[in-house]
Amino acid sequence: MWKHRCYHDYERRRLIRRILLGILAFVGLVLLTIIVILIILRPTKPRFTLQDAVLYAFNLPPSPPELPPPTLNLTMQATLSAHNPNDGIGIFYRSLDVYVSYRGQQVSRAVVIPPSYQDHHDITVWSPYLYGNAVPLPPYALDAVREELNTGAVMLKVVVEGEVKWKVGSWVSGTYHLHVNCPAYIRLAGGHISGPERCGVDV
Repeated sequence: MWKHRCYHDYERRRLIRRILLGILAFVGLVLLTIIVILIILRPTKPRFTLQDAVLYAFNLPPSPPELPPPTLNLTMQATLSAHNPNDGIGIFYRSLDVYVSYRGQQVSRAVVIPPSYQDHHDITVWSPYLYGNAVPLPPYALDAVREELNTGAVMLKVVVEGEVKWKVGSWVSGTYHLHVNCPAYIRLAGGHISGPERCGVDV
């Protein structure tokens, strides 16, 4: 009786061990397949282009000497396109923030772009309005603004910060940080960039 029970316990443990080994082998095979697919497909980071940037306002309201230094007012509409150049790999864009930067300082409120999915070779376009009201600037940036207002042209940057995920079949990768930097050289007389500008992208 005791030997019979021990034998059944032994067989049960063997069965459980085989089931666990089978599950681990299956999971390992799936992970290996995904890794091989990613190596073969070689995911490429998305390509961003600043298609247009319209500057409606960029000025320093007059300020008497006895008051604090003037602050910057800015209104811009930026048209950005994102292209997924991959074959067979989709991209999830999550929590994207778009804002304007001047001389390394954020000068507009961040606009949140709704989450979206981009299939392979798809192009997505966003055209957010970007506002900066009474933005304080350090002395070096104030001097630069005054100089550029005198010359009639300004160098701004449209920045995108957020997160992306890769999708292969039903598998979705972990989250990667996305940083996009788009130069925008704008002549104040026309208020537009001269043409589409390729953006720097880091993932």
